[in-house]
Amino acid sequence: MNRLFLIPLLTILFTVGLTAQTSTGFGFKGGLNYNANGKYFESISTNAKNPDRNIGYHLGIFGKIGNKVYFKPELMYTSTKSDYDNDTFKMEKLDAPLLVGIKVLGPISVFGGPAFQYILDTEYDGISIKDIENDFTLGLNFGIGFNIKRVGIDLRYERGFNNNEAQFFIDELSTDPGRLDTRPDQLILSLSFIL
Repeated sequence: MNRLFLIPLLTILFTVGLTAQTSTGFGFKGGLNYNANGKYFESISTNAKNPDRNIGYHLGIFGKIGNKVYFKPELMYTSTKSDYDNDTFKMEKLDAPLLVGIKVLGPISVFGGPAFQYILDTEYDGISIKDIENDFTLGLNFGIGFNIKRVGIDLRYERGFNNNEAQFFIDELSTDPGRLDTRPDQLILSLSFIL
């Protein structure tokens, strides 16, 4: 699994190296996430709790090759949070979207592509969760961007493809673990700057 994560990372590093020699460039980006993960199932019950959306953030780097049609790989640190009644699920991850975009009208473009994700840390109600089905997952990003010279703003939607369940015990007396779907389901607003 870790080898699969290295593929997008090497692609990004290669692209950043290429863009240093082209006119399109590379840069920094950051912004806010409006996130909700999947359902939470209590240990004894089959009743599911749906999450309330909450705000998180992301910071990272990106490369951009092309003008009318472009390739834009990114590498970002992302922190998300979802609320379940009185409990909170927090997740920190590395995201590596590999986006292809096209300008549709002046400075406006649309884009989409796969997003590779590597989960760094998860916590539910103050309990660190170590037993996640897959640390490495795959999702989809698509959205719309607005760019003027070196500055860009984009709004995108991200959704994880595969189920990725975390299991954990709320206390020492529990015999059945609680389960939480860690797939991202979020809107992402970013501000970017090409160097």
